[in-house]
Order: sequence, then structure tokens, then C-alpha cells
Amino acid sequence: MMGSLKARIFRTAYRIFGRNSFSQAGEDAVLDFLLWNIGMLKPRYLELGVYSPRDGNNTYKYYLRGGKGVLVEADSSQIPAIKKERPGDTVLNIGVSFSGEKEADFYIFDEPSINTFNKEEALHREQVGSHKIVKVAKVPLKTINEIISENFSTHPDFLSIDIEGLDYEVLQTLDVVKFPIPIICAETCTFSENHIKGKDNRIEVLMKSRGYFVYADTYVNTIFVHEQWFKTVKAK
Repeated sequence: MMGSLKARIFRTAYRIFGRNSFSQAGEDAVLDFLLWNIGMLKPRYLELGVYSPRDGNNTYKYYLRGGKGVLVEADSSQIPAIKKERPGDTVLNIGVSFSGEKEADFYIFDEPSINTFNKEEALHREQVGSHKIVKVAKVPLKTINEIISENFSTHPDFLSIDIEGLDYEVLQTLDVVKFPIPIICAETCTFSENHIKGKDNRIEVLMKSRGYFVYADTYVNTIFVHEQWFKTVKAK
């Protein structure tokens, strides 16, 4: 691409989007490059594991732009803040099932961002980290397919999933034939309280087997794009 054309495109994108990123590691800024090129400025989104409705959030930027979606958060203490910040979104105070249960124990820490349904993961985090479990609560569950069926006419344009140790299990249950979500951002690093984090490579293997490719990786999260959609969607 010629330098002057590239510069004009950058200036136009900057005027529209600015440089603001609300994501943990700039994932929304990465996605803007794709979304701007195809004219999808207000994607419909599903966010599993919200915690904060704004900071460190992968969908808040699109909400500010007029996008709408469904926010799923199991921690009831976070729900009032989410509803206040995101009144235009549908907010569900539930967890996500992957094996048929209708409710499950939710392990709540003194640092809410690491809460999890995974008992083994909760005990591991308590053992190796500096935070402690303060409560275990029963929380109702729905499958990801139920959530999509009940809240979208077809399927979301963008799925953001960060459910602390159970991303792989839930993604395994996603019916990608019925719900071929174009863009999926999943947490693919393992728990660590410092910058050195292992990667859960199972998620990448799974997504590639389902017809997705890695569009970008921020070390913390991986952005997967549906290959058939990517090849057929028209640039604007």
C-alpha cells in the first residue's frame, strides 16, 4: 500500500475510533481494524464473564458506539454496577453450563476478577496465589446455546469469553453449525499473578478444528475468526 494512502486510512480510523482501548490487552483496538474494514461498527455481542462493565472489557467500546448485546456475569455483587453502566444491554446473572447441570457452586474470592466455577482451579488459585476464597454460592446455569437461542434472532457477531478456567469446556459445547459466530475472543492464558502465564493450547486446536483461524493473539487472549465468513464478507 502506498504510504500516503496508508496514512489517510490511519487518520480516518483515528478520527472515528481514537486510540482508546478498554480491553485488558488492546483486543478491542485489534478488532477495530477488522470491523472498520467491513463496516461492522456496531456489532451484536455476547460476553461471558463480564466482571467489569468498562475497564478490561472487550465489548464496552462497541457499546459506546451504539452496539448492543448480552452480558453474562455469575457474581451477583457485580450486577448493579453492570446494569448502571450498560443500561442498553441485556444483563444475565447466571453461569454457563457445559455438562447439563442447572446450577453449580461458584467460588468467590476476595479479588472478584478471579472467581470461578471450577473447584480444582479455585483451590489451585488459593494455594499458589495471594487471594483467598471468601464464599461459595449456588448460581443457576444455562448453556451457551440456550443463551444465544433465547437472546439473539440468529447469533452474535462477536463472542467474548473469559470464565476463569472453563473457557475450553464451554467452547466445546458451542454449536458452531447453528451459531457460526464470526469473531470469538477467548482467554487462552492460564492463571498467574505475574506476567509469566502458560497458554491453554487446547482452545486453539479446538477452534481450528471448528473452522476458525487465529486472527491475533495478545498473549492473554486469542482472537479467532470464522474462516468461511472472513473469505466471503465484503469490505466496505
